[in-house]
Amino acid sequence: MPTYEYECKKCNLRFEVFQSMSDKLVDKCPECGHEVRRLINGGAGVIYKGAGFYSTEKASAAADTGCAKCPHAESSGGACPSAKAAG
Repeated sequence: MPTYEYECKKCNLRFEVFQSMSDKLVDKCPECGHEVRRLINGGAGVIYKGAGFYSTEKASAAADTGCAKCPHAESSGGACPSAKAAG
């Protein structure tokens, strides 16, 4: 469920409401009871967790040795031609 941000038109109070997209919009300020407007915000950014998402990081050891057991690894000097074609 998204978090919506509102601002009171009279007292300028800004507050957030965690509500479903199908819920009725908030129309009154919780402090003074006057009309509010919903603010447009950027939402949450994408958060990548784990290793290997940045160009400055090396792939994990498991990923490096993934083709070592491949039958093509011996004939191609450890690099699998199938993996190169797929990537």
